[in-house]
Amino acid sequence: MTDSAPRDVIPAPAVPRVPVRGGGTFPVHRIYCVGRNFADHAREMGAAAPASKAERGQPTLFLKPADAIVTGIEVPYPPGTTELHHEIELVVALGRDAPPGALDRDAAQALVFGYGLGLDLTRRDLQAAAKAKGLPWDTGKAFDHSAPVGELLPAAAVGELAARTLSLAVNGSVRQQSRLDLLIWDVPDILVALSRLYALRAGDLVFMGTPAGVAALQPGDECVGRLDDLLELHCRIAPPRV
Repeated sequence: MTDSAPRDVIPAPAVPRVPVRGGGTFPVHRIYCVGRNFADHAREMGAAAPASKAERGQPTLFLKPADAIVTGIEVPYPPGTTELHHEIELVVALGRDAPPGALDRDAAQALVFGYGLGLDLTRRDLQAAAKAKGLPWDTGKAFDHSAPVGELLPAAAVGELAARTLSLAVNGSVRQQSRLDLLIWDVPDILVALSRLYALRAGDLVFMGTPAGVAALQPGDECVGRLDDLLELHCRIAPPRV
């Protein structure tokens, strides 16, 4: 009698996982990202910022591969760039599959398992060159080791996000800092928008966008992200891997 089950012809890759405070890990399905979600950063990047919520239009959305996740301290400087930039972001972790169709705000919030901090590392020179030619800028965003993430904290332990302050220090100097009530699109807004385009699943992470102050990183730089005294992200930029 033969085994009719299909067999992998190569070893299956490991599922990327993020630690959860208190124990356990969070297996990652996809990484969604939001661009230009703080008005000061939108202006910093040369884009117009909406004057009111009524003028927001649609959020800028893009993806990173799940295996871009880095959960250790060391983050290698990537190839192909001389302008690696930091972007500190709130990370939203989904603990449930979304029902079919577009969500409303309450149903969207109910999907959230917890929150963490992440760096949307960006090869700014590659992104800028692609933008100038009107081309997709995946090579500037979706590369190996481009998504360092700290431990996740269940949503109930974080509480109301609007009152929280997000910040990033590099080598002890604060470069980015903003209250989360200054997000142009809040967490339910973004999940509703994503649900119109994708089937959201348990295991999805959403990087919510970065405030102004993005700048270059060099090998040896030490980065510390914080959400008040609740969450921290620590990483060190290591030399390029040869």
